[in-house]
Amino acid sequence: MKIEHLGIAVKSLESSDNLFARLLGKPNYKQEAVEREGVTTSFYQVGESKIELLEATNPDSPIAKFIDKKGEGIHHIAFGVEDIKAEVERLKNEGFVFISEEPKEGADNKLVVFLHPKSTNGVLVELCQEKPQ
Repeated sequence: MKIEHLGIAVKSLESSDNLFARLLGKPNYKQEAVEREGVTTSFYQVGESKIELLEATNPDSPIAKFIDKKGEGIHHIAFGVEDIKAEVERLKNEGFVFISEEPKEGADNKLVVFLHPKSTNGVLVELCQEKPQ
Protein backbone atom coordinates (compact mmCIF):
# COMPACT_ATOMS: atom_id res chain seq x y z
CA MET A 1 0.00 0.00 0.00
CA LYS A 2 1.21 3.51 -0.76
CA ILE A 3 -0.25 7.00 -0.63
CA GLU A 4 -1.61 7.35 -4.17
CA HIS A 5 -3.09 10.82 -3.79
CA LEU A 6 -4.66 13.43 -1.53
CA GLY A 7 -8.06 14.69 -2.66
CA ILE A 8 -8.76 18.38 -2.10
CA ALA A 9 -12.27 19.79 -2.50
CA VAL A 10 -12.27 23.20 -4.24
CA LYS A 11 -14.93 25.69 -5.23
CA SER A 12 -13.22 26.67 -8.48
CA LEU A 13 -10.97 24.35 -10.44
CA GLU A 14 -9.80 27.25 -12.58
CA SER A 15 -8.50 29.36 -9.69
CA SER A 16 -7.24 26.31 -7.76
CA ASP A 17 -5.37 25.01 -10.82
CA ASN A 18 -3.72 28.40 -11.10
CA LEU A 19 -2.76 28.31 -7.41
CA PHE A 20 -1.40 24.73 -7.44
CA ALA A 21 0.48 25.22 -10.72
CA ARG A 22 2.25 28.19 -9.12
CA LEU A 23 2.77 26.32 -5.83
CA LEU A 24 4.20 23.19 -7.46
CA GLY A 25 5.97 24.95 -10.34
CA LYS A 26 4.27 22.88 -13.04
CA PRO A 27 0.85 22.47 -14.66
CA ASN A 28 -1.59 19.66 -13.98
CA TYR A 29 -1.06 16.55 -16.08
CA LYS A 30 -4.73 15.71 -16.46
CA GLN A 31 -8.22 17.09 -16.01
CA GLU A 32 -11.13 14.66 -16.06
CA ALA A 33 -14.88 14.66 -15.44
CA VAL A 34 -16.43 11.83 -13.43
CA GLU A 35 -20.07 12.44 -14.27
CA ARG A 36 -21.43 9.65 -12.04
CA GLU A 37 -19.94 11.46 -9.01
CA GLY A 38 -20.80 14.98 -10.23
CA VAL A 39 -17.17 16.11 -10.15
CA THR A 40 -14.37 17.39 -12.34
CA THR A 41 -10.86 16.49 -11.23
CA SER A 42 -7.41 17.90 -11.87
CA PHE A 43 -4.25 15.91 -11.10
CA TYR A 44 -0.72 16.98 -10.17
CA GLN A 45 2.21 14.61 -9.82
CA VAL A 46 4.21 15.29 -6.63
CA GLY A 47 7.08 12.82 -6.30
CA GLU A 48 5.59 9.34 -6.19
CA SER A 49 2.17 10.65 -5.07
CA LYS A 50 -0.45 12.95 -6.55
CA ILE A 51 -2.73 15.80 -5.60
CA GLU A 52 -6.30 15.55 -6.92
CA LEU A 53 -8.37 18.75 -6.96
CA LEU A 54 -12.12 18.09 -7.02
CA GLU A 55 -14.76 20.60 -8.14
CA ALA A 56 -18.48 19.81 -7.95
CA THR A 57 -20.40 19.93 -11.21
CA ASN A 58 -23.82 19.89 -9.54
CA PRO A 59 -25.17 20.97 -6.15
CA ASP A 60 -26.10 17.40 -5.12
CA SER A 61 -22.63 15.92 -5.59
CA PRO A 62 -20.64 14.66 -2.60
CA ILE A 63 -18.05 17.42 -3.16
CA ALA A 64 -20.69 20.18 -3.15
CA LYS A 65 -22.12 18.79 0.09
CA PHE A 66 -18.64 18.54 1.62
CA ILE A 67 -17.82 22.18 0.75
CA ASP A 68 -21.21 23.36 2.06
CA LYS A 69 -20.54 21.59 5.37
CA LYS A 70 -16.78 22.02 5.85
CA GLY A 71 -15.52 24.45 3.21
CA GLU A 72 -12.64 23.87 0.85
CA GLY A 73 -9.86 21.57 1.98
CA ILE A 74 -8.64 18.01 2.23
CA HIS A 75 -11.48 15.69 1.32
CA HIS A 76 -9.82 12.25 1.32
CA ILE A 77 -6.60 10.28 1.33
CA ALA A 78 -6.20 7.56 -1.28
CA PHE A 79 -4.05 4.49 -0.91
CA GLY A 80 -2.90 2.64 -4.00
CA VAL A 81 -3.26 -1.14 -3.76
CA GLU A 82 -2.35 -4.03 -6.03
CA ASP A 83 -5.56 -6.05 -5.51
CA ILE A 84 -8.52 -3.92 -4.45
CA LYS A 85 -10.91 -6.85 -3.89
CA ALA A 86 -8.41 -8.62 -1.62
CA GLU A 87 -7.88 -5.37 0.35
CA VAL A 88 -11.65 -4.89 0.75
CA GLU A 89 -11.92 -8.41 2.18
CA ARG A 90 -8.90 -7.94 4.44
CA LEU A 91 -10.18 -4.64 5.82
CA LYS A 92 -13.74 -5.98 6.28
CA ASN A 93 -12.23 -8.79 8.35
CA GLU A 94 -10.41 -6.12 10.39
CA GLY A 95 -13.77 -4.49 11.16
CA PHE A 96 -13.65 -1.50 8.80
CA VAL A 97 -16.91 -0.19 7.31
CA PHE A 98 -17.18 0.67 3.62
CA ILE A 99 -19.44 3.17 1.91
CA SER A 100 -19.60 0.61 -0.89
CA GLU A 101 -17.64 -2.63 -1.05
CA GLU A 102 -17.87 -3.04 -4.83
CA PRO A 103 -15.05 -1.30 -6.76
CA LYS A 104 -16.25 1.21 -9.33
CA GLU A 105 -14.55 3.25 -12.03
CA GLY A 106 -12.91 6.40 -10.74
CA ALA A 107 -10.73 9.11 -12.24
CA ASP A 108 -7.20 8.60 -13.56
CA ASN A 109 -7.82 5.04 -14.85
CA LYS A 110 -8.56 3.62 -11.40
CA LEU A 111 -10.97 1.23 -9.70
CA VAL A 112 -11.99 2.74 -6.34
CA VAL A 113 -13.80 2.02 -3.08
CA PHE A 114 -14.26 4.26 -0.05
CA LEU A 115 -14.11 3.38 3.63
CA HIS A 116 -16.64 5.15 5.81
CA PRO A 117 -15.06 7.92 7.92
CA LYS A 118 -16.79 6.58 11.05
CA SER A 119 -14.40 3.62 10.97
CA THR A 120 -11.26 5.64 10.13
CA ASN A 121 -11.15 8.40 12.77
CA GLY A 122 -13.23 10.78 10.67
CA VAL A 123 -11.04 10.55 7.56
CA LEU A 124 -12.56 9.50 4.23
CA VAL A 125 -10.19 6.81 2.90
CA GLU A 126 -10.14 5.69 -0.73
CA LEU A 127 -8.52 2.52 -1.98
CA CYS A 128 -7.55 2.59 -5.64
CA GLN A 129 -6.07 0.17 -8.11
CA GLU A 130 -5.02 0.67 -11.71
CA LYS A 131 -7.73 -0.70 -14.00
CA PRO A 132 -6.60 -3.96 -15.61
CA GLN A 133 -5.66 -3.63 -19.27
